[in-house]
Amino acid sequence: MGIKALKIIVRTIVFCSILLLACIAFANRTSNPIQRVFIMEIRDDIDPRMNRYVELALDQATSEGADIVIIDMDTYGGAVNDANDIRTRILEYEKPVWVYINNDAASAGALISIACDSIYMVPGANIGAATVVNGADGSQAPDKYQSYMRSIMRSTAEENGRDPLIAEGMVDDRIEIDGVTEEGKIITFTTSEAIKNGYSEGEVNSIQDILTKNGIDNYEIIEYELSGTEKVISFFLNPFVSGLLILVITAGIFFELQTPGVGFPLAAAGIALILYLVPYYLNGLAANWEIAVFFVGFALIALEVFVIPGFGVAGISGIICIVGSLIFMMLGNDNFNFDFVDPGEITTAATVVGVGILSSIVLLFVLGYRLTKSNMFKRVALVTTQEKDDGYVATSYSEDLVGKTGIATTILRPSGRIEINDEIYDAYTRGEYVEQGENVKVISQEGTSLKVRAIKDE
Repeated sequence: MGIKALKIIVRTIVFCSILLLACIAFANRTSNPIQRVFIMEIRDDIDPRMNRYVELALDQATSEGADIVIIDMDTYGGAVNDANDIRTRILEYEKPVWVYINNDAASAGALISIACDSIYMVPGANIGAATVVNGADGSQAPDKYQSYMRSIMRSTAEENGRDPLIAEGMVDDRIEIDGVTEEGKIITFTTSEAIKNGYSEGEVNSIQDILTKNGIDNYEIIEYELSGTEKVISFFLNPFVSGLLILVITAGIFFELQTPGVGFPLAAAGIALILYLVPYYLNGLAANWEIAVFFVGFALIALEVFVIPGFGVAGISGIICIVGSLIFMMLGNDNFNFDFVDPGEITTAATVVGVGILSSIVLLFVLGYRLTKSNMFKRVALVTTQEKDDGYVATSYSEDLVGKTGIATTILRPSGRIEINDEIYDAYTRGEYVEQGENVKVISQEGTSLKVRAIKDE
């Protein structure tokens, strides 16, 4: 065989080898396509903010075409109603949802974990201790809350093929299971105990370990992050921020009622109200009727101040409506049904609203005095002393001045002074401003003050 023929044979073998390798690679790629792995975090309390975060994350996972969703979890729990919402979304999600317990999955976190298709835990992690407690003092909540939690823990475990009695034992210390727990102890599993009792698919050190255990080596990681807008909404769902907004709302309304026509306090209250309402409305907490009750309360207070003399039923009813609606907006109640609202949440909401309103009252007393002494206040209100020697009268009028015309000797905002027949009188308008030097007409006479209107055409 010649050298030329040998070269041809070698080239042929090399070409065929390359072609064979390409075919194998293509076949592997076809049989093992890229898996889109969507990762979201639950590393804070389970509350309305986390509830909305999970809802948005799962929606994003669907739009991204994720094949698997992995929850990176480390939480001590939180609100039962929000945890139940998250649990339901996970159970109804069409693609597999796995949880990576990166330390703790306690209480509401345990419920969410059990709802997932697979549970993986790092060494030293814990899952369980799902007894419902009062957020105010940490004591156990009444049995109706425990009964509800036992029920959803049990049904969730059944849905994913886990022992429902163990799930119930994470809530109720009366449950006794041979080899697992004895009466008087709430079940909390370590990683090895969870694996032994079917509450974990394995011990891992990272999300990559989870993928390796499931034979996934061709994957794309998608990490979820809240948008800027959602971060702002989440920020305003914080109870502390809500309390500050309530302070601005109530203080702004009171300031405006005390000094009608200024405008700034009412504008500040309006902006604060929007920032308070929108996040809770988007999160499904602020119902339409609760928002309507707030505005009914505001209308009743305005009616009491401007129309009905004194302070009676309308004013008290208005205050009750406003306070009640602000509290209800922070809770996951079903109209007036609070059976599944954590007592701690009710205490927190009532405290936030109460502190906000009381702080606004203190603010009124502290800043109200300083405001009356400021130059800004002097520009919008009459603060000078009117002496009789200067021509002012402070007694009942000896003649009927209704229908008389005169001239504004000061700007009426809406109060000021007018001159009629060379006499100076206190006067006020129905709300409109009257410039100095304009003609006015007396439309009513009440005590020592005259109600007037501008007559610009005369």
